[in-house]
Amino acid sequence: MLALAAGLGQAAAAQTTADVLDTYADIAQAKYEDSLAAARVLNDAVAALVAAPSEGTLQAAREAWLAARVPYQQTEVYRFGNAIVDDWEGRVNAWPLDEGLIDYVDASYGGPTDANALAALNVIANPQITIAGQAIDASQITPALIADTLNEADGIETNVARGYHAIEFLLWGQDLNGTGPGAGNRPYTDYVQGEGCTGGNCDRRADYLTAATALLVSDLEFMAGQWAEGGEARAAVMADERAGLVAMLTGMGSLSYGEQAGERMRLGLMLNDPEEEHDCFSDNTHNSHYYDGLGVQNVYLGRYVRPDGSVIEGASLADLVAGTDTALDAEMRGRLDTTMSALGAIKTAAEGGFAYDMMLAQGNAEGEALIMGGVNGLIDQTRSIERIVTALGLDGIAFEGSDSLDNPAAVFQ
Repeated sequence: MLALAAGLGQAAAAQTTADVLDTYADIAQAKYEDSLAAARVLNDAVAALVAAPSEGTLQAAREAWLAARVPYQQTEVYRFGNAIVDDWEGRVNAWPLDEGLIDYVDASYGGPTDANALAALNVIANPQITIAGQAIDASQITPALIADTLNEADGIETNVARGYHAIEFLLWGQDLNGTGPGAGNRPYTDYVQGEGCTGGNCDRRADYLTAATALLVSDLEFMAGQWAEGGEARAAVMADERAGLVAMLTGMGSLSYGEQAGERMRLGLMLNDPEEEHDCFSDNTHNSHYYDGLGVQNVYLGRYVRPDGSVIEGASLADLVAGTDTALDAEMRGRLDTTMSALGAIKTAAEGGFAYDMMLAQGNAEGEALIMGGVNGLIDQTRSIERIVTALGLDGIAFEGSDSLDNPAAVFQ
């Protein structure tokens, strides 16, 4: 029996914890279902682009991709603590990627490197390829080829061939603007069949985009099922109350600290490198950061607003914390609000024309202040999460770290 809420009977405390975990699983189910629904809209938009390439159909596909990121980024708080999610997540949101594996790139990108001999493989241009000395028939670009042969080819993590970011690259192309204004600018003519095709191999590029989008849909179908009634992820959370709470707090703390504050924000600022942007082709990083932060907040509060405006809510971790230490609950709520205000300021500035990659420029004091506002908010809320771990008697949880926060000198070694 967990020591969770002083003053509550043991049976009441256990039931309260079960209710909190049930809300957590219900919100996960809703988020993955919403991500799946948005991916299906994206799939339809990609089909329309391939069938009739134009400025309009390309823009519609891009807008569908951007919309699809909103619910998905709010699911990332389910990483780190849930093994089923961690084992799967790299299929859909791995980054950064060596985009030259997939398609043509600018000469400034370079070629194969010691770290990745396949960095400029360009599968779209080459129906016959060689990976680790083995000849591969890539004449038909299918979901199976992408999933089983190309993704993490030769065991290299940056050979990302599937998921949101591969699709993003195929819709926007490279962002060659550095820390200046502008996102990727792939022309719709890269999908025109026959005369008028730019970039070469427009038929294979269309096949790749179609296959990658279909694969994203099937991957999200799998994960939505894991959180539905009878799904393995839901069952794992509900099977052991202590383990379920550990999963919640591990996800909140690891995403807040090592992943978002460190690897996604502080590291890029230290390096002044737009290649460290999470959504680097589309200049959508401000939204990715914002909705990651929102995901942490809505797990704590037990409340998620769906894209259609409906709300999933119920017993929350905040209820458990308030039952033990009302001041700590107030502190956590305040720090979440502060973080969301800071991430909202980044989002507002980017939507006003001050793109995230521009904020990363060396010597840009305004950009550094905006980004560090988010970093500091995330670090502060992590300290409150650590206090919650102790208050709920769950000591021993380890959160993901980042050299950018824990050992900055190592970043430049």
